[in-house]
Amino acid sequence: MNTLPQQLANGLLLGSMYGLIAIGYTMVYGIVQLINFAHGEIFMTGAFGALTVYFYVLPDGTAMAIAVPLMLIGGAIVAVLIAVGAERFAYRPLRGAPRLAPLITAIGLSLALQEVVRNFYPGADRARAFPGLDATHDIGSITIKDADIFLVAAAIICMSGLAFFVRKSRTGRAMQATAQDPDTAQLMGIDTNRIIVIAFAIGGFFAAVAAVAYGLKYGNVDYRMGFLMGLKAFTAAVLGGIGNIYGAMLGGIVLGIAETLASAYIDGIPGMQQLGGQSWANVWAFALLIIVLLVRPQGLLGERVADRA
Repeated sequence: MNTLPQQLANGLLLGSMYGLIAIGYTMVYGIVQLINFAHGEIFMTGAFGALTVYFYVLPDGTAMAIAVPLMLIGGAIVAVLIAVGAERFAYRPLRGAPRLAPLITAIGLSLALQEVVRNFYPGADRARAFPGLDATHDIGSITIKDADIFLVAAAIICMSGLAFFVRKSRTGRAMQATAQDPDTAQLMGIDTNRIIVIAFAIGGFFAAVAAVAYGLKYGNVDYRMGFLMGLKAFTAAVLGGIGNIYGAMLGGIVLGIAETLASAYIDGIPGMQQLGGQSWANVWAFALLIIVLLVRPQGLLGERVADRA
């Protein structure tokens, strides 16, 4: 129990990263009823965009206080451009098609992005070193890195900014109207294509923020990183209530804490020694999802957007 505060902090940090990625899934689903399974790879390309800025744009010896904001801008530009391009050229032509068509397209786009990065980015066929923020700080019995502080601050700022944007801006209200009924919103003069592009762009930006936080925290990135992180983020979105942006962050935090506690403590339960440790973390994460969906199929905060035919 002496390690419980540290494990809770670790879970909160991991969950914040899941939540930032999950928002991209839930915003797109809430507006166009599409599960963008390529979103994990948009997260991955954001990491490589930030890496490109650090190694190929900035001069050697650039202070991290200057490098991190510029890396974030570079990663965001790459992730947003790919997200918007995917919407325009891969998903929009299939908007009126049966749902299976855009789903298969999303999976194909995911694989294509992985292979493009693996084959054309220098050294991407193995893990690439990422500049880290490794200075540590002790808060009671909890130890955190500068990278953790960046992650928490970024998650709070992004969520607060998104909440204000959705509730107070004209575009945010248009997004809510489009999510509720796109046909009626279009009749009322809302450019639904523009709103959908904005949703993809916001999701790409949040994924880039999470990607930079991931690189700073773990010190490396690779072309496969988007698959598992994307799957976990999708799980978080479903857990919190797909279509609900607050549910996405809540689902991410619940998933991160549950995964961390399970990997740390399950093997201490008599008879379950073989079911603990990091190797079983993914199993317990998806077991939690199954349990929640059995008890509350709409997720923790409910599904805000009704299912449209």
